[in-house]
Amino acid sequence: MVIGPAASRDALPGLAVIGLDHRTASPGLRDALFIAEAELPAFHDALRRAGIVQAVVLSTCDRLEVQLTDRDPEAASARVAQLIASRAAGGSLGEQQALQIRLGAQAVGHVFRVAASLESHVAGEAQILGQLKEADRRARDCGLMGAELDGVLQAAYASAKRVRNETTIGERPTSMAAAAVGLARDVHGDLARARALVMGTGELGEMMLEHLRGAGLRHAMQTDPNPMRATAQARRLSLATADFGTLADLLADADIVVAAVGLGRILIDRNAMDRASQRRRRRPVLVLDFAIPNDVDPGIESVDGVFRYDTDDLERLALQGRVGREGELAAASAIVDEEVARFVTARASRAAIPAIATLRRRFEAERARALTDAGGDAARATELMMSRLLHQPQERLRALASSNADPTARDAAERLVHMLFGVDEGGEGP
Repeated sequence: MVIGPAASRDALPGLAVIGLDHRTASPGLRDALFIAEAELPAFHDALRRAGIVQAVVLSTCDRLEVQLTDRDPEAASARVAQLIASRAAGGSLGEQQALQIRLGAQAVGHVFRVAASLESHVAGEAQILGQLKEADRRARDCGLMGAELDGVLQAAYASAKRVRNETTIGERPTSMAAAAVGLARDVHGDLARARALVMGTGELGEMMLEHLRGAGLRHAMQTDPNPMRATAQARRLSLATADFGTLADLLADADIVVAAVGLGRILIDRNAMDRASQRRRRRPVLVLDFAIPNDVDPGIESVDGVFRYDTDDLERLALQGRVGREGELAAASAIVDEEVARFVTARASRAAIPAIATLRRRFEAERARALTDAGGDAARATELMMSRLLHQPQERLRALASSNADPTARDAAERLVHMLFGVDEGGEGP
């Protein structure tokens, strides 16, 4: 469990993000913690019982995270972490550092990067923004959305829009899908007669299906080792589902296989593909392996009539040069960093306004009292006002300067005085 540095918490003390993703958790753990759409109302209720009043639950094949705001975000995060862990066998995640907790500005940066698809398997894929907006809608429908969390999300959506408008990073997955459609047409010609099998519920697999359908595909089947995930995605995409245990039969019937399970092990090896190819009487089959790590043994390419491409192959077909891709990622990250800084600065400024207003009222009250006590003598009133306003700060600084005080706190207080009133170390103003 990782908690961001204290400096990252101060800018937005109420915001926290608790969760794990494809970088920190194994496929098996992500699968165990996945919250299906039908389970979300119960999980929202559990959040409310845990005292959480503003929260968005984002549950996809690659990540599970709760974005929340609370007066005590660290305590709230601990309660949410327990809720997430309770979904795992034995109530323990079983993997060190799998669950991460981000607070304050670090949490803001994470939400912005997720919305901009910079934390996805393939940067630039559009599905995650839609999934985040859907999670946002569910939070509103069940009364878990508030002004603070809404402000973060709306700013994240605006940042993601800038990334889409000002860089070509969003073209990367689209170009990969277009390249795959071209391959499918090369292998099968008219896609209206082809049958596709979608394995897994990854964003790239879903995107690929959408592009194949746009190119004329009419027949597709969904399967996944997790039946709940398969059912949820099949319902959303209007697909028929099949038992993953019948994979051998499904492969024999598929002209196009879109593999996006990502369990970390080979699901289709050369022998399985050879048997399927024999049953197909060596009719050609296109296998698109979008899983990271791969679902499909690269060795299947030696089977007659089988054509396999993974994400690297499709990128080579779709894009020219690694430098260009890295440049777009750097540009997108710079935009997100700029928007995060703008958001945090604006929030900090708004947070300071009540304190400034209170200070102004205090100064005005002291000015009026000094004028009254001085009997209209302006010079005397000025002396009284200065003396009264400086009395408490002087006493506090003297206390900090005492032998028992923390010298770090004393130095910090002196620097704050210099900064607020624009005086240098010698006591002279500008």
